Amino acid sequence: MSPLDRLQKLASHFTSANPVPGPGTIHPGDSHEYHHRHNFHTLSPTSFLWRAACIEPEATAIYHKTANDKILRRSYLEFADRARGLAYYLLRHNHKRVGILCTNTPAFLESIFGIAAAGAVSVGVNYRLKTDDISYIFQHSEVDLIIADYEFEGLLEKFKKERPGVKVIVDTDTDATEGQLSGPFDDAVLEGLTYDHSSGGHGWSGLHPQAEDEESVIALAYTSGTTARPKGVEYTHRGCYLAALGNVIESGLNYHTGRAKYLWTLPMFHATGWTFPWAITAVRATHYCLRKIDYPEIWRLLKTEGITHLNAAPTVNTLLCAAKEAERLENPVRVTVAASPPSAWLFEQMTNLNLQPVHVYGLTETYGPITKGYHMPEWEELEVKDKYAKMARQGHGFITGLPVRVIKTGDDVKEGELIDVRKDGKEIGEIVFEGNICAKGYYKDAEATRKLWAGGVNHSGDLAVWHPDGAIQILDRAKDIIISGGENISSVALESMLATHPTILEVGVVAVPDSHWGERPKAFVTVKDGEQLKGEEVVDWAKHKSEISKFMVPREVVVVEELPKTSTGKIKKNVLREWAKGHEDAK
Repeated sequence: MSPLDRLQKLASHFTSANPVPGPGTIHPGDSHEYHHRHNFHTLSPTSFLWRAACIEPEATAIYHKTANDKILRRSYLEFADRARGLAYYLLRHNHKRVGILCTNTPAFLESIFGIAAAGAVSVGVNYRLKTDDISYIFQHSEVDLIIADYEFEGLLEKFKKERPGVKVIVDTDTDATEGQLSGPFDDAVLEGLTYDHSSGGHGWSGLHPQAEDEESVIALAYTSGTTARPKGVEYTHRGCYLAALGNVIESGLNYHTGRAKYLWTLPMFHATGWTFPWAITAVRATHYCLRKIDYPEIWRLLKTEGITHLNAAPTVNTLLCAAKEAERLENPVRVTVAASPPSAWLFEQMTNLNLQPVHVYGLTETYGPITKGYHMPEWEELEVKDKYAKMARQGHGFITGLPVRVIKTGDDVKEGELIDVRKDGKEIGEIVFEGNICAKGYYKDAEATRKLWAGGVNHSGDLAVWHPDGAIQILDRAKDIIISGGENISSVALESMLATHPTILEVGVVAVPDSHWGERPKAFVTVKDGEQLKGEEVVDWAKHKSEISKFMVPREVVVVEELPKTSTGKIKKNVLREWAKGHEDAK
């Protein structure tokens, strides 16, 4: 089929003799005031896919090494067709809430768009959670269908026993779309395409690329649930649209000539991939899907495929820089860094490899990134350590949000009372957010939603200082601040300083009781491959060779093989506290 033929075929998917009402149409009985405005349309990131397919149908949308070890490439036309097929399958069977239990595969991407195009809600779940939590999330969110990667189908045994009526569609993640190697997910896509054709061939005009109500929920993103039951954060069409555009701008996805090539090292299940499934599609970039974090494979793709962007937690970036395959890249790669506060030392290592950090900060409750550490030209005149220290600050609010604030905390501050701290880089307070890219609330949890929005701002629970230039800098979670002899010790700051030891790879610091000082820090560290180190040597270095203040120096440093981490790369401080008590078997 020629490009012109394919384009004409595509056009038929977006037009129809009997088109459905558009988002600007006045519907009988519709009370939404915006439907009466001619200079308005509702915002939904689902529209980015069919728009991309209209503009560049033959552009490469997806690159993926499948589970059967084949290289799969799909165009935007094929991507849009498969999402459309899934949408019509969901409409035919009247599915309203669809769970996703997949790794970073094309099926996950297609599901994000297909579910929304059917007017349904997606619920992506972390496959690294306990089966009990997975079952809880899918029951709490009331899913009526689950799309699961073949590798994780076994994690649904508990859920299936408790909800036997909910169908599970398995994706086999092969390069085949029909025949012996294809699977139930491909069958569902094909059924949906056939259903669309047999019922009039309405194509995308019979779907919901624009939400009728932009404040309606498009997805539920569940928190990790490390200390309590996971909570379902409600993402709206409008919020995801604006968060995605924010990421286009702040991560520079459309800054260069040629097509951006984005490598999926960030889990798509985490805050719906920080809205990057929509952001990458908005600029018609190529999604490089990745079944698992494989550092030799990542470096292969960086060197041979011309990757331009990726997102990763500091832990992933630390191990990426330490991999034996690491070498300075010819062309810069923009690496959006978030999930836990990075160190200035890490940013220096990354920059030396031409991995250019884009430092952002956010929460599941803010669609992922909501602040950025904007790099100022005058920083190039600073001493190297001062330059990277400024780069490690969390910075200012996103362009599609409102300015971030830091407010006073303490027993003398009432709940909901909003008093800004001084912008002196010293007074500590809680980071709070306002505006477009704050999530709606928690699904079926009015009390948690009330606390999240106490005083009309979105509370982070993270403690920070506010610098004179308006940039914020995280010190710690409230529960992780170490109070030793009346001094506040930021575990984040201490971790950053210990990480500059030439043999140390990663660091985690927690408070332990002290009969004299009340609390004191204890550090757990891992070392680089091929290196050896004793805890006493680190303590001696910290006392006599580092720039760590004497009151911050840990009395104990324990060298371990691996630090416990969450699925998003954050160190599990609750597990380290158990280790500090002597419970080394805690996980």
